[in-house]
Amino acid sequence: MPPRLIVRQLLAEALGTLLLLAIVVGSGIMAERLANGNVAVALLANALATGGGLIVLIQIFGPVSGAHFNPAVSLVMRLAGKLGNASFFAYIVAQVIGAIAGVWLAHAMFGEPIWQLSTKLRAGPAQDLSEFVATFGLVLTIFGGVRFVPEKVAQLVAAYIVAAYWFTASTSFANPAVTLARSLSNTFAGIAPQNVAPFVLAQLAGALAAWWTAKLLFPKPETV
Repeated sequence: MPPRLIVRQLLAEALGTLLLLAIVVGSGIMAERLANGNVAVALLANALATGGGLIVLIQIFGPVSGAHFNPAVSLVMRLAGKLGNASFFAYIVAQVIGAIAGVWLAHAMFGEPIWQLSTKLRAGPAQDLSEFVATFGLVLTIFGGVRFVPEKVAQLVAAYIVAAYWFTASTSFANPAVTLARSLSNTFAGIAPQNVAPFVLAQLAGALAAWWTAKLLFPKPETV
């Protein structure tokens, strides 16, 4: 792959993930401040902001890097032969750096301390199962969208994430880089650091299960 192309791809992944986390964490802070203690209203605002942001980010960065913004998505794309080993690992580094930078940007925009550790516990089998389901659905949505309606993948992903904010007990992190970065924010969107590893393991398991399921459900036309 030409060096200039991989640089553009990594920049797109880093910047896209940065903006995604700024949206998630920033809208969470704003929602909590304006909702006067109404958690349902705050969650709704957070979900809608995230969904709207995803549509924009996937549309503008998709043609450059595929708009993964998510190590779990990059993993299944590597397994599907869409990424080489070097690009796969570089994508993950770019996503993690971008995610952490996005959290810090959100803190700066709202006058919060830049460095924080979350104290919000999201522990237990129900939370971990929720992350498995959230990531399974996200990856299946991506593969199904790419297979049948590639021009609508951004809208499909955004709609799924907005729904998953509400139908999963974990509010659908569905992304290892997002999970790690949100442990550095003691705000509405945070997660305690000790809960990160179980979430990430559940997310990776969900992504792998969805990749296997997608191969069964969405075979290429010539293999039907």
